Amino acid sequence: MPGRPPTAAPRGFTLLETLVALAVLAIALAAILRAAGAETRHTEELRLRLLADWVAQNRLALHAARGDWLPPGFQNGEETQAGIRLQWREEISATPNPAFRRIEVGIYAPDDGQHALRKLTGFLVEKRRK
Repeated sequence: MPGRPPTAAPRGFTLLETLVALAVLAIALAAILRAAGAETRHTEELRLRLLADWVAQNRLALHAARGDWLPPGFQNGEETQAGIRLQWREEISATPNPAFRRIEVGIYAPDDGQHALRKLTGFLVEKRRK
């Protein structure tokens, strides 16, 4: 058939092109999964720090509400917040004004007593007796 144009052969992806595309996709998915895992760990750390902040604020509020006048030194204990046990340590120290005491509350990770999640400082005021 002399007047007929030549037909182009159907063209598709070769095996090599398909394998390269799959390799690129696998690398991209691995990077996405790694980023999602890091974000999950970061969110858990923020949650733990928020709970530690609440414990520290509760400790300072408790002393203020009771009108505590603590001697200089250290106190240790633990408190549970949202089902997580947190260690606390309070350092009470004298100030230049004898009517005030400085209190620093440190909240530590449940599995590492050296890693402070939160430190909060406040002051205790000696109640004047009438």
